[in-house]
Amino acid sequence: MVGTTIVRRVFIDFQVERGRLIMINYDTNRTVTAEQLSQVFEQSGIKRPFQNLERLQKMIDHADELVSAWDGDKLVGIARAITDYVYCCYLSDLAVSKDYQKLGIGKQLVEHLRAKLGPEVSLVLLSAPTALDYYPRIGFTNTDKCFVIPRES
Repeated sequence: MVGTTIVRRVFIDFQVERGRLIMINYDTNRTVTAEQLSQVFEQSGIKRPFQNLERLQKMIDHADELVSAWDGDKLVGIARAITDYVYCCYLSDLAVSKDYQKLGIGKQLVEHLRAKLGPEVSLVLLSAPTALDYYPRIGFTNTDKCFVIPRES
């Protein structure tokens, strides 16, 4: 009989922001609701269908990996990915609420995802034009070898 072991990964990062100590918990197994994801997408400025909770729930359900960042019970960041676990991983969402940006949370989300995937898996993403300068700062290399067939709706 083959069994499944669930490993919960929780990492804690302390930040001082505006004279306030905040504790960010990074988790690879905590449940994220469509409502929480909607709030992070809306507050981060990322272009996603944040009003469509049914679609967001499907995005959560069909992701292979979710790494979440929490300030207490408040979801403040998310990395959502689709992967084969041996060669390639598509980072479909990297979003951090505006009030929590510039604290290194996005970089930590990517680092925790990479640690879970291992060194043999490449990480690929499509950047919003406003984030083109951000990704090289957290380890991504820019390339002109990408092709896209855009969604129709």
